[in-house]
Amino acid sequence: MDSAAAATTGGSHHTLAIGLFVGVVVVTLAITAWAGRRSRAAEDFYAGGRDFSPLQNGFAISGDYMSAASFLGVTGLIALYGYDGLLYTIGFLVAWLVVLMLVAELVRNCGRYTIGDVLAMRMRQRPVRAASGISSIVVTLFYLLAQMVGAGSLVSLLLGLDSGQARGWTIVGVGALMVVYVTVGGMKATTWIQIVKCVLLLSGTLLLCVLVVVRFHGDLGSLARSAASGSGFGDRYLSPGLKYGGSATNRLDFVSLGIALVLGTGGLPHILARFYTVPTARAARRSAMWAIGLVGSFYLMTILLGLGASALVGASAIKASNEAGNTAVPLLSEVLGGGSGSNGGAVLFALTSAVAFATILAVVAGLTLASSASFAHDLWARAFRHEDEEQPSEHQEVVVARIAAVVIGVVAIVLSLFAQRLNVAFLVGIAFAVAASANLPALLFNLFWRRFTTRGATWAIYGGLVPALVLVVFSPVVSGNAAAIFPGVDFHWFPLQNPGIVSVPCGFLFGWLGTVTSGRSADPDAYAELEVRALTGAGAV
Repeated sequence: MDSAAAATTGGSHHTLAIGLFVGVVVVTLAITAWAGRRSRAAEDFYAGGRDFSPLQNGFAISGDYMSAASFLGVTGLIALYGYDGLLYTIGFLVAWLVVLMLVAELVRNCGRYTIGDVLAMRMRQRPVRAASGISSIVVTLFYLLAQMVGAGSLVSLLLGLDSGQARGWTIVGVGALMVVYVTVGGMKATTWIQIVKCVLLLSGTLLLCVLVVVRFHGDLGSLARSAASGSGFGDRYLSPGLKYGGSATNRLDFVSLGIALVLGTGGLPHILARFYTVPTARAARRSAMWAIGLVGSFYLMTILLGLGASALVGASAIKASNEAGNTAVPLLSEVLGGGSGSNGGAVLFALTSAVAFATILAVVAGLTLASSASFAHDLWARAFRHEDEEQPSEHQEVVVARIAAVVIGVVAIVLSLFAQRLNVAFLVGIAFAVAASANLPALLFNLFWRRFTTRGATWAIYGGLVPALVLVVFSPVVSGNAAAIFPGVDFHWFPLQNPGIVSVPCGFLFGWLGTVTSGRSADPDAYAELEVRALTGAGAV
């Protein structure tokens, strides 16, 4: 193809991409406007009216969970590091067993809108709501960073703009959209956007997997051998240790990440909030079962996509496009469609990128809603008020939640501008570590330990949250190497990139220590009421 034809194809490529992106935005805004007219009460804003079926909620949970970290980041890590990249796939999937067995049904019975509701059933409201609200906002901010960094990488690649300024404006645009989704549509709009996004993502991923299998004539052994060859590492690509091997530090990082991924889902505020959108605990459990099936199918397909990207695109080309591997899937789709400069490649590239963009928009909406609900419902309406103060009305609470969504959106945009060099799956791993360290210990102790006290709950949350944040700040993630947030300085002393192996035990340890040193004993009647409600649903909202 001559240069003029290539230029024409590239122009149509960008025009099609822009058209599809605009289409995604228009459809999601239309859903938001439609749902916004039907969201009047606080229950509509926070929980979508609690009238979604288990199947609908299962798709919405999957849409919330299968983020840009999964579609872009995990596939990129498998493409670059082979066997070691599978840790994310396994961890994200196994985590749902913890949610199904220990969290979903019990949280739905005991809570109303947030994690703080579950803790406040048997604890003093102000301290536990303050701790859970702060922790929830921190976790969702880390998760938001991953989605918005993914958006910057995706759009800059799609439009052929490799400048930091282009990525920055993309992050600002995504941040503005997520604020609109939450402030106008609330949970009802967010849920429908996530359902649509889940269908699009599964369909697009299945199409790419079929094309990869067809390209290798159904011979998965040939695919694996070609992936090993394209990785530049040979047979080492198919063996453990490429990323998390070679030294004791790397092996510890592997274990630390695994702990965070398996335990983190049970403490993610935006996932737990999804169980309040169904009418009963039985529906919450069935939602989790649907989610396991959908999420499991998706993560199995990411393995094929990662191998396909390494085999057909090559690790060197992926790193040249994005050093962290976040653009492996769009590049693979271009090759499967016929290669760079072909009409088929341009169409498939644009379609895949549009699906990824829809993925990002849906997830950031859910995250922003969860963090704004934690601020308005837990912090502003209860933790920041004396017990003898009059409670605000639900209307006032929702207004504050909408304002909080704007502020959180601005903070997420600013932080995302400094994290553009990091892999999005890696950023999510840090969010999982904080959730597993702070939220999960408090939830499990509250649900299953009769002696657990208010001091134990606050110590569990802060005792996991503070070490996790401190270790991340002084880790190689922030300083000390070329891929860090601040590459020009070095103040790290913690050798691991993920703090879970230290911070998760800290959360459980401080929860136990706070309880045994508490001056007040736990209220046995309050625990009995929580136990009956958790196990039977009697009295649940």
